Amino acid sequence: MTIAVDFDGTIVTHKYPEIGEEIPFATQTLKMLIADHHRLILWTVREGELLDEAVNWCRERGVEFYAVNRDYPEETPETNEHFSRKIKADVFIDDCNLGGLPDWGTIYRMISRHRNWSHLLQEASHRDGDYTHHRHRKKHWWQFF
Repeated sequence: MTIAVDFDGTIVTHKYPEIGEEIPFATQTLKMLIADHHRLILWTVREGELLDEAVNWCRERGVEFYAVNRDYPEETPETNEHFSRKIKADVFIDDCNLGGLPDWGTIYRMISRHRNWSHLLQEASHRDGDYTHHRHRKKHWWQFF
């Protein structure tokens, strides 16, 4: 699976143009995803020296991206006549997701188990004994007494 990952606010806290503190378990989770044979693309607004700093920050922590701000490492406007900054990925991990950024443990569970939010909510309700689908059943007359 190809996974596009934002940097500021996702891997590190927002301190742009500086690099913020690592968000707990971000680099550990990214390394696990790489070990699971996913292709990770760093997908960030950073360019030039600021981009190099972010790539090096990740590299120092053992995270090597398949590509940075492109679909594959060799892609350039010269090698791809349809070059676009819009990444083609299966999953996007970004703090601007609707509902915000889940914790990195949840992100890993969702990717590794092929789950979406509705799957996780169903699993949580079953674990907690909240079987909401039973609450809406029609009541028989003897259940009112």
